[in-house]
Amino acid sequence: MHRTFLALNSDPLKTRLDLIYKQANDHITLVKAYAAYARKLKLEISRQLKMFDDLVKNFSDLTSKPSYKSSLFETDGNLDEDVLRQFEKEVKDRVKFARLLVAESKENYDNQLKIQKLKDTIFAVNELLGKAKKNGAFASSIAAKSIPKSLHCLAMRLVGERISHPEKYKEELPKAEFEDPSLYHYAIFSDNVIAVSVVVRSVVKNAEEPWKHVFHVVTDRMNVAAMKVWFRMRPVEGGAYMEVKAVEDYNFLNSSYVPVLRQIESAKMQRFYFENKMENATKDGSNMKFRNPEYISMLNHLRFYLPEMYPKLPKILLLDDDVVVQKDLAGVWKIDLAGKVNGAVETCFGSFHRFSQYLNFSHPLIKERFNPKACAWAYGMNIFDLDAWRREKCTETYHNWQNLNVDRTLWKLGTLPPGLITFNSLTKSLDKSWHVLGLGYNPSISMDEINNAAVIHYNGNMKPWLDIAMNQYKNLWTKYVDNDMEFVQMCNFGV
Repeated sequence: MHRTFLALNSDPLKTRLDLIYKQANDHITLVKAYAAYARKLKLEISRQLKMFDDLVKNFSDLTSKPSYKSSLFETDGNLDEDVLRQFEKEVKDRVKFARLLVAESKENYDNQLKIQKLKDTIFAVNELLGKAKKNGAFASSIAAKSIPKSLHCLAMRLVGERISHPEKYKEELPKAEFEDPSLYHYAIFSDNVIAVSVVVRSVVKNAEEPWKHVFHVVTDRMNVAAMKVWFRMRPVEGGAYMEVKAVEDYNFLNSSYVPVLRQIESAKMQRFYFENKMENATKDGSNMKFRNPEYISMLNHLRFYLPEMYPKLPKILLLDDDVVVQKDLAGVWKIDLAGKVNGAVETCFGSFHRFSQYLNFSHPLIKERFNPKACAWAYGMNIFDLDAWRREKCTETYHNWQNLNVDRTLWKLGTLPPGLITFNSLTKSLDKSWHVLGLGYNPSISMDEINNAAVIHYNGNMKPWLDIAMNQYKNLWTKYVDNDMEFVQMCNFGV
């Protein structure tokens, strides 16, 4: 029975009883709150939880005792002071115990509250970090794939030079050396004039017999004029030979023969690579990577047609445009490939760079034919035995698998996965000093390893001609830039 102050104004003992009763109720509420919070946090303190529940029950039982109920709560007469004093003592004992229990538990509950707040903060920070990573990947992709102003300027200057002086840049007849099997032949496929010039200069400057080296550069229709003007204005040093052609000069490379060209022309493929690209990019970093049209460009897939592009050559060395050559490469042609088609440096270590990272082993065709633990190798510097290639019909193998992957279920992007498939069991592992990779993304490569390498490769987004290049590696590339070329100076390459 609850009493109010208005009902007790006539009896000081009743006012005292009401205060004692209110104090008991306040502590019951406090103990219940701690018990409820303990249950919410699912704390492993069953003993304390039981004590909370017992304490609440004790408070309730106290007011229900017959002696107190009849003498204090159900009487209309004066209260018995001795009984009230005994009730007050029992209430105060329970209040004291409640305070001790709350004080003992408060630190635990405060810590749990702090932990929960910390978890919420970590979750929120992780959400922000995820968004920042996606935005960073998108920005990095834009920086890596966009044409820098200096490169655009250089291409425009070179084309302008051709337009201004057409008589100086008439087409030349092919040289016999372009098909001479006794010379060292290189294939470089690129639309980047300055990058190609660095590759060529680095090969020639480190060659003991530069006059025995022949470079076959293939670019796209938009850049072929600029590429030809560059090498006419700045002929290759040391008597080396240079052939510059456009993809379109190879008539057999058409959609009726080349699966990639056929796939590019399909409406489904165009939607996948070109529609909503900007909208999807910041939502899914991996989706942005997979939708990069560079991976289905013909320049990227020319490497699968080397025997047909150069039918009279027995061997050719394929170089990417983001490499620098630091030693004489004549020794590469002397490597015995033991009947294999492709000589390449393997990149696997531990569980990294295995076939399982490049191919979809949940697909039955892949699972049946390949070993997920097989070691992957790298493009960038590859010596190809074209006679062995023709014998093994590697281009046909590539075509078969590329046709099977029209829906991108065997692999998602790039030329390395089909390369691993095409040259599976046909690749000879080269010594790692021939080709050191990672200068476009890994800041921790040993300088001893770099200095000992015949070829260093800036694979990754941080290309040496970009502002985002890593400074510790950039000078290894810039020292081969032809700074005496007037257009390089005019276009402010800042190298």
